[in-house]
Amino acid sequence: MLMLVQLRVHACDRLDKYESLKEEFEGRKNVQIFPNGHLVSRSSDYIIYSVEAEAIDKVVSLYGPSTKQGAIVGGQTSCKAPEIAAFKKHLPDDVDIVSCHSLHGPNVDPRGQPLVLIKHRASQESFDLVERILSCFGSKHVYLSAEQHDRITADTQAATHAAFLSMGTAWRANNQFPWEINRYVGGIENVKINVTLRIYSNKWHVYAGLAILNPWAKEQIRQYAQSVTELYKLMLGGHREELAQRIRTAGAAVFKPGTGDEDLLLRDEVLDRFSLGKVPEKRMPNNHLSLLAMVDCWWKLGIVPYDHMICSTPLFRLWLGVTEYLYRKPDLLEEVIRVSVEDDTFRSDDLEFTFAARGWSECVSFGNFASYQDRFEQIQKYFAPRFPEATRVGNEMIKTILERTR
Repeated sequence: MLMLVQLRVHACDRLDKYESLKEEFEGRKNVQIFPNGHLVSRSSDYIIYSVEAEAIDKVVSLYGPSTKQGAIVGGQTSCKAPEIAAFKKHLPDDVDIVSCHSLHGPNVDPRGQPLVLIKHRASQESFDLVERILSCFGSKHVYLSAEQHDRITADTQAATHAAFLSMGTAWRANNQFPWEINRYVGGIENVKINVTLRIYSNKWHVYAGLAILNPWAKEQIRQYAQSVTELYKLMLGGHREELAQRIRTAGAAVFKPGTGDEDLLLRDEVLDRFSLGKVPEKRMPNNHLSLLAMVDCWWKLGIVPYDHMICSTPLFRLWLGVTEYLYRKPDLLEEVIRVSVEDDTFRSDDLEFTFAARGWSECVSFGNFASYQDRFEQIQKYFAPRFPEATRVGNEMIKTILERTR
């Protein structure tokens, strides 16, 4: 068996980071920092490209031709279509291609989390070598093709990210810090707030690459925006019967009837522990437009979210958990339908949320990374002062909930 202590690591970053990276790893006998990718490629038996999906073709075109004869090459982008295309275009024919993708974000323990392995063009010996090397993460290995990976990540992440991005956009538009408002504290609201801040505390390109370059993501983000818009119009027009029928039809298509609270992914007594604000004594009813639209989107696209649990990210499991919680509690769902039509407390919030969902969909449809970055970073700046606390609480929330939903 391959012992990890025998491995030597050759690595590089951009040239302007060479000195700082070299200083960071000084004294590490098994790590050698090089000035550029040519020197890494020509001297390494297994090469991993860890760059943004938008830049993968450019970077591989630069350093791919220098790949050591008979080496194995892979990448860690969240969208495999452009990655595999770049490898096929720029790598020598004698190079094996084994790619990977860890389906979780930073600061999440990789043990037990899904790690996708893609044997695109490789001998079994090369694939086994990569699998042994990556086994140090303790992740759960999932074997997919590049196309299967992109379809599943679109199904589990594209609309989910759009929902949280839209929440942050709407809160900023209303100049709200939701954890300071009673109607946004406790239970399901804790997931909305913590995950939204978690997404905005990351780099914009983590989400832009999946949204813009994934062949299936645009359709799903477009459908989510359409579901938000159509449901909001029904609420605004007071069309209770039509709204209720649509909500229940979507729920019946996505969720199987449960036997009780014991088989729910999430419960309020767990969620209430992770709040950035003080949980009020009495919970304020909410129409949960973001959740209703998510289930409506899954229904319209024919997606059964439970089919992808083996490849689900922690954020997707949280989002599925809170939507399931809502739809599997008849009294709560009935309350949501009533509030949607009769209570205008969230009307202005929902208006901004609808604008935001449509805006993100349009941004993605244009395929403009600069526009996506500008939109993301404006909202990121607004919430930045609360990121440290939100990250701490969010990490603990995710850790606790994942232990209950493995």
